[in-house]
Amino acid sequence: NTMFLVGLSGGIASGKSTVVTVLRELGCAVIDADVIARQVVQPHLKAYQQIVHHFGTEILLESGEINREALGSIIFSQPEKRQLLNSITHPEIQKEMLKQILKYFVLGYRYVILDIPLLFETNRLTKFMKYTVLVYCSPRAQLSRLMQRDGLAQAEAEARIRSQLPLDEKRKFATHIIDNSGGRESTRRQVLRLHSHLEDSLDFLWARLAAGTVVAGLGGFVYLLLQHFIS
Repeated sequence: NTMFLVGLSGGIASGKSTVVTVLRELGCAVIDADVIARQVVQPHLKAYQQIVHHFGTEILLESGEINREALGSIIFSQPEKRQLLNSITHPEIQKEMLKQILKYFVLGYRYVILDIPLLFETNRLTKFMKYTVLVYCSPRAQLSRLMQRDGLAQAEAEARIRSQLPLDEKRKFATHIIDNSGGRESTRRQVLRLHSHLEDSLDFLWARLAAGTVVAGLGGFVYLLLQHFIS
């Protein structure tokens, strides 16, 4: 039996969610790193309890959930607090990702897609991927979509785009590109071709996955991931 990992990433307003939707419609296994990072800090879970213990109840909303903006302002200005937060969340994120990968392996999936927004920024997980996929769109389309989606002025939208590694830079690291500059049907056709290619790939053995796919590579990406979903 064989299974391999595929890293999926994009940029703000590049259309990654559209690609993920098509992949899921095709029955693909997709693990969303953002969702996991949010799940492990939900009330009453181990990471949540440790965060409240170390950071105090002032970081909580009235609902009892963690105020991500308040927590973010603390960890960004105090490196030692950031390291503490990493030490709390890192093991829980690792365990959940590995658990989901193992689940899909047992279910017999040919490949698993790891949807990681900062995959190319950290470049620590790419060595465990058979393929890496970038959801790309032209700078003009990215700016226009972001302004329309979030109701932003041009200057504000440009500032948000500049805070990330440019899509044209990320292209250099990806083994596959989904160009989402056009319409949805064009994007869907590209995803179908990618899916067909992945289904035909048999040259990535489970042994390499078991050697440390999740456990060995998450280190510094946890903070960046938290920064992504807190902001």
